[in-house]
Amino acid sequence: MSPLRQSLADYLAIRRALGFRLDRAEKLISQFIAYLEERQATVITIGHAVAWATAPAGAAPWWHALRLSAVRPFAAWLHSLDDAHQVPPPGLIPGGSRRAVPYLYSPAEIATLAEAARCRPHPVSAITYPALICVLAATGARIGEVLALDDGDFDAARGVLTVREGKWGKSRLLPLHPTSTAALQRYQRDRDILLPDRPGDVLLVTTTGTRLDYSRACKTFHAITARAGITARSAACRPRIHDLRHSYAVRSLLECYRRGDDVQAMLPRLSTYMGHSDPRHTFWYLSAAPELLALAAGRLEAHLRETA
Repeated sequence: MSPLRQSLADYLAIRRALGFRLDRAEKLISQFIAYLEERQATVITIGHAVAWATAPAGAAPWWHALRLSAVRPFAAWLHSLDDAHQVPPPGLIPGGSRRAVPYLYSPAEIATLAEAARCRPHPVSAITYPALICVLAATGARIGEVLALDDGDFDAARGVLTVREGKWGKSRLLPLHPTSTAALQRYQRDRDILLPDRPGDVLLVTTTGTRLDYSRACKTFHAITARAGITARSAACRPRIHDLRHSYAVRSLLECYRRGDDVQAMLPRLSTYMGHSDPRHTFWYLSAAPELLALAAGRLEAHLRETA
């Protein structure tokens, strides 16, 4: 193992001990080290970092900025041990805002997506993707958390899903509506009929009985949205599988406002349920829906009238 790769292993071990996952960072930094090794470079320089980050030339600026942002903390850590390593300054590659505008699915659109998913050509795929959409829409869980579920994480008797080792290494319980519980039980029954000898105890499976992976799920979901006739609302607002999580959060907050609940008191509970590290991350969803902003403004106006 080269010194740079040993340094990467040490760096990842330290950061992960602090609770960081760094899966994408590991992949990108490993690619950068391969770039350095091809050039027989033993230290990180700003020139090498920028040259690697801006390849390929036709990629979007945000992707170049993302690649460089993966290298920066690793370079800073190495620089603290050996000042021969250079640290690319922040903002060296302007990336602009990368946060997409959430596509907020209506209940009717979610039903249409599930129906389109049932039309998948393979029988296993035709039951797995409706179940995936159901779980994502009903719980607001992250796609990676749902794909990692095993049968043992679904307690049908209690109607609860257990997310193990979610973001920041935290686990949590997700209560399900009885209709969602029944739908998952039907899925398990049908899945086991179609794949009686499947390996392992993965909950959501591919056509061969293995675990769904992220890239396949996203690609298939894109095909499902096309079949359902759900298209982009703008260049920045395209239907994505992640937006089922956004839609859940917004729907939950809308229901709170409409019932007249104390939204500030409810936010920490919703934040915990969704696995956010801070309620501020949940509060961001207010800006994602004009209807939420209108309700919040109306609540504020009423409060101001009462205190005037």
